[in-house]
Amino acid sequence: MSVRVVRAARAWARSVSGRRGSSNFPRPPLAAVDVAALLREATAADGGSRDAEVAAGRREPGQCSVLLFPGQGSQVVGMGRGLLRYPRVRELYDAARRVLGYDLLELSLRGPREALDRTVHCQPAVFVASLAAVEKLHHLQPAVIENCVAAAGFSVGEFAALVFAGAMEFSEGLFAVKIRAEAMQEASEAVPSGMLSVLGQHQSKFAVACLEAQEHCKTQGIENPVCEVANYLFPDCRVISGHLEALQFLQKNSSRYHFRRTKMLPVSGGFHTRLMEPAVEPLSQVLKAIDVKKPLVSVHSNIDGNRYMHPKHIQKLLAQQVVSPVKWEQTMHAIYERRKGTAFPQTFEVGPGKQLGAILKSCNLQAWRSYSHVEVLEASEDTEGPL
Repeated sequence: MSVRVVRAARAWARSVSGRRGSSNFPRPPLAAVDVAALLREATAADGGSRDAEVAAGRREPGQCSVLLFPGQGSQVVGMGRGLLRYPRVRELYDAARRVLGYDLLELSLRGPREALDRTVHCQPAVFVASLAAVEKLHHLQPAVIENCVAAAGFSVGEFAALVFAGAMEFSEGLFAVKIRAEAMQEASEAVPSGMLSVLGQHQSKFAVACLEAQEHCKTQGIENPVCEVANYLFPDCRVISGHLEALQFLQKNSSRYHFRRTKMLPVSGGFHTRLMEPAVEPLSQVLKAIDVKKPLVSVHSNIDGNRYMHPKHIQKLLAQQVVSPVKWEQTMHAIYERRKGTAFPQTFEVGPGKQLGAILKSCNLQAWRSYSHVEVLEASEDTEGPL
């Protein structure tokens, strides 16, 4: 990890360690404050502090909502165009420009794609576009925000989920994402690595495949090879991350392990493995300096699918997340598990793409029937129609 990234994280940590009131650091735009305020008002209306499941118990299950925030890979040139006419979205992008030091809106709207796809740019871009999509949802259907009982985000999307839930301020969350993205970009450039999407079947041997791929790498002179499951998406579908040599071995020998389909993902490194270890320290430094609060609604961790219980829990697991597998399938089961005959909540994917909706359909078809996507690409004149 370069001295520059570590120093940036430490310098910012020092700059905020002594202030919680006034600061020259860009304040969160009204958007983030207003959404959190709406959640706090809903909490007060329910009789003071309460957990998400208590709130859900006081409403009909079908009236509750869940928000899902996408991660890296969902970005597309043009995202945000369908959001600019909604209140305070431009303020979000103005605040982002001050935090990041470049015009994120211009990059999101016009590219070029090669620049937007770089880890250092796409993580902040997806983060901001997702929270801008929340603004659209808030404008069109404020009751969805008020009745939200749970949120989850895929990888970097977890930061957006926590900002939405009031656990951290917009600008602080974005700065943490900036440091995370820079550190992960740098770590990925140090070792030829990547990620392989694998659609398997019941008899697929993921663990055996990873072990044998590691042994193959050793015969090629690679020391301490990495090849492991990085994302649990839905039954029999995994993303395997590690050295490129290992992933190429798995593609060539996919039939041996009963893989139905494999595809290299357009990412720059072996994310969510120990190859990202150099990114942990700078991210930890920033997270320790942030005034993390208890989320106003349940936010589920990628590490184990469980709800975050307290602020220190958030700071610890967000740092571990970059070197740990994303247990998204387990998260979906944790959020949507319920007694037979109980209605499912409305689910909204807020951000670019519909990948999380497709995964939900494979994890829980009944829950998916109440799924909607908040469009971020093109503006629609019909504010009463589909989002």
